[in-house]
Amino acid sequence: MKKKGLIGIHSILGLFIGIFILALSLSGTLLVFHDDLDALQKPSVASVKNNERILSVDSCYHIVQSKFPHAVISSCNIAENNQEVFSFSIYDSSYQNGTKALQLFMHPTTGQILQTRGGSEDIKHNFMGWLAAFHSSFNAGKVGEWLLGFFAIIFLLSIITGIILYRKNIVAVLLFKRKVWRKNNLHQIIGTWALLFNLMIGVTGFWMQRYVFKKEFYQSYDWVNEIKPSPNLYFNFDSAYSNLQNKYTNFTGYVIYFPQSKSGKLAIYGSNKTNACIHSKKFADVIALDSSGAVAKTRFINEISADDRYDIINSQLHMARYGGVTIKIIYGVLGISSALLSITGFLIWLKRRRK
Repeated sequence: MKKKGLIGIHSILGLFIGIFILALSLSGTLLVFHDDLDALQKPSVASVKNNERILSVDSCYHIVQSKFPHAVISSCNIAENNQEVFSFSIYDSSYQNGTKALQLFMHPTTGQILQTRGGSEDIKHNFMGWLAAFHSSFNAGKVGEWLLGFFAIIFLLSIITGIILYRKNIVAVLLFKRKVWRKNNLHQIIGTWALLFNLMIGVTGFWMQRYVFKKEFYQSYDWVNEIKPSPNLYFNFDSAYSNLQNKYTNFTGYVIYFPQSKSGKLAIYGSNKTNACIHSKKFADVIALDSSGAVAKTRFINEISADDRYDIINSQLHMARYGGVTIKIIYGVLGISSALLSITGFLIWLKRRRK
C-alpha cells in the first residue's frame, strides 16, 4: 500500500475515534487512582483509640436492618481496621424506587451511619462511580457498551497503521536520534514510547468488551428487582468466618454478598496470601457458606479454568489493580499518551488541510 493511502487510513481512523479516545484516556487515567480519589467523597473516621474493637458483621447487619427495615441488603465491604468504614450496598424503595443501589457508610466501632450515597447515577456524591460507568459504557447502556467494543477495534487498527507508517523511525526514536526528535515529530515520538502500553490497553479493553459481539448481548430480559426485606442471617457470621480462617489460613475476605433466602448461599470474596499480585485482591477467590455457616463451595484462583483466570488477569492489567503506587504512576503517565496522540494527530491533520 502506498504511503499516501496509509496516511489517509490512519488519519480517518484517528479522526473517527479521536474525541472518544481523548475522553477514555482522561477518564481511564483518573480511574487508575479510583480508590484514592473516591476516598475524598467517603466519610472519614474520627480519631479512634487503637484498642477500640471493630463491630462484628452480624451487629452491622442488624443495624442496617433496623435503619432500613424494608430494604434488600446486597453486600458489605468489610472494614479492615478501626480506621476504615463498613460499606453496605442496599436496595430500598426510598431511593430510585429500589432500582438503583444505595451505599451506606458505617462507623466501624459505633455503628453510626455516617453517609449515604447513590451509585454511578449520583455524580455529585459518587463522581468516581459515575466516571467508571462513563468509561465502560459512556453512561448510555447497551448502546454505549457496543460503541466501546467497536472503538476498541478501531483503536487497535489505528495503532497497527501507525506502526506500519512510522516503522522506520521506531528504533531512531528509542535511541534518541536527533533527526527524528523534532517538534514536528511529536506525534510519532509519543506513539513510539507508549506503543506497547497502548497495544496492551487496546487488546485488554477489546477482550473485556468482546461480549457485545455475541448474540446473547442482544437478547432482552424482563428482569424486575423485587424489593423484599432481607431475612435475618441464618447463622452467626463472625463465628463461621473465624472457623473458616482456621481452615483456610491464607484466605482474607473483603466483600460479603448476603443470601436472600435460606436456600441461598452467603458468598465471601477475597484473596489468598499465596496468590500472585496480578490476581485481584478482592475478587480472586470465593468461599460460599450455606444456611448453617458451613463451607458449601470454594472457587479459588487455582481451581478455575484457564479462560476465567485469564479474564481476571486481563482486567487487572487494564485497570492497574496490581503492583502498588509505582504501577499506578506509570499507568497515569502513559495513560495521558492516548489523549496526546488524539490532540497531536488532529493538529497534523489540520495542518495538512490548511496546506
